[in-house]
Amino acid sequence: MDKLGMLPKLAELANVFPKTVKKAPCQEVVLIGDQVDLSRLPVLKCWPADGGRFITLPMVCTVDPVTRITNVGMYRMQIFDGRTTGMHWHKHKDGARHYQHYEAAGKRMEAAVAIGGDPSIIYSSTAPLPPAIGEFIFAGFLRKKPLELVQCRTVDIRVPAEAEFVLEGFVDPNERRIEGPFGDHTGYYSEADDYPVFHVTAVTHRKDAIYPATLVGRPPQEDAYLGKATERIFLPLLQMVAPDILDMDMPIEGVFHNNVIVRIRKRYPGHGKKVINTIWGTGMLMLSKFVIVCDEDVNIHDYSEVTWKVMNHVDPQRDVVITDGPLDILDHSCPQTGFGGKMGIDATRKGPGEGFTRPWPDEIKMSPEIQMIVEQRWKEYGF
Repeated sequence: MDKLGMLPKLAELANVFPKTVKKAPCQEVVLIGDQVDLSRLPVLKCWPADGGRFITLPMVCTVDPVTRITNVGMYRMQIFDGRTTGMHWHKHKDGARHYQHYEAAGKRMEAAVAIGGDPSIIYSSTAPLPPAIGEFIFAGFLRKKPLELVQCRTVDIRVPAEAEFVLEGFVDPNERRIEGPFGDHTGYYSEADDYPVFHVTAVTHRKDAIYPATLVGRPPQEDAYLGKATERIFLPLLQMVAPDILDMDMPIEGVFHNNVIVRIRKRYPGHGKKVINTIWGTGMLMLSKFVIVCDEDVNIHDYSEVTWKVMNHVDPQRDVVITDGPLDILDHSCPQTGFGGKMGIDATRKGPGEGFTRPWPDEIKMSPEIQMIVEQRWKEYGF
């Protein structure tokens, strides 16, 4: 029944499919071929040891060669010269999956990069959406009206019509260059490595275009607000897979993929561990390095309270799950890039069904009656 109650929200997506327009602000100025010069963009070098200047808010649009569905993802782009950039695709991302199809076929892959525009699509390009929901549709859902798209001039891709800039071009499957290092949102520099190269065939933009950028680094930075928005917006979707999860918190310090805390209404022995495995099996939550499960009465947004519960409820031999699996590419702690150890902590109360045969102690709490008396006589105490 809980899942059925969420269906009307998902049905709203049908009313916000994007629509294509013939004229768009993002094509008020069109530069093609030799007219392209990326050095004219005020692209930032954010940190001293960065390998160069990076576009930090690019919405990279690519098309699945099989389904023809467009994906929009945000992947940093290092400026190599006036006509080329890096394309920092991580292997877990849809853009990389599209590229792998073209790479296997030995074909060039068209791509378009929108910069700026409606905040709804900027956010949507960072969101871990289910496969059936595209970023353009989700942006329309957030803004409560369809997103307008326009056909690119040199590639067969549609892009947000309200963007400030659009870079059109292709990625050659046989070409890679060293990209990075880059001061990343983990607070550490990510290593330089080989990545595909994006060749720009056209730049279009508004007449008075404004170049948007963001700075990432040791949290919290600006991207923390995007992460917290994802936490709140996607809780209902997580609850469709795991309705026993009542709330979720992803600490900023865990850069939103290293730590997930949830609270549940525990109903049976092993319920906490079941939820741990559910999280590891759900979408991009598979990258979570630490998962903590608490009882329903815990304020999981109060990290002091969560720490108190973990320190007092958890027996390391009984309640800690150690395994290995996929991790975020930017996690420098794992022995192999993108793969390493994971820990799940069941911090719920335990009973006989989980081998706990002693009485579980009550928490120390003042009675409501005494609290009321103290509040009524507060002034008598000299406060």
